[in-house]
Amino acid sequence: MTSLKNVLLVNGVSSGATGLILLVFGRFVATLFGSSAPAPFWAVGVFLIAFAALVVAEGVRATQRPGRVMLITTLDTLWVAGSLIIVVLQLFNLSMIGYVLISGVALWVATMAVLQARGLKKITV
Repeated sequence: MTSLKNVLLVNGVSSGATGLILLVFGRFVATLFGSSAPAPFWAVGVFLIAFAALVVAEGVRATQRPGRVMLITTLDTLWVAGSLIIVVLQLFNLSMIGYVLISGVALWVATMAVLQARGLKKITV
């Protein structure tokens, strides 16, 4: 069975790893996305590391706080919505690889949001 604690920890670790990749390999990732500007990728990397810290901090608690889990789930949902807008409207003139990667990450984040919402229902009922 997938516990809320485990979902939060997986979300936090995957977000942190993605953030580190964007910080360390921002220029390479920008090139994959068909961009010559690594700064937006670095900025997203910083955000993801901060987000990961929030998520992991909640995941390691003995008892998760519903308000904090709702915040995390809302941020994940906003990430998915923003990703869909970027892909559907083909914003930023990215490469096909860029749009595919954005879609893949959005699918992963949507999965985390759904599993967190299910876990939240269990702790608030």
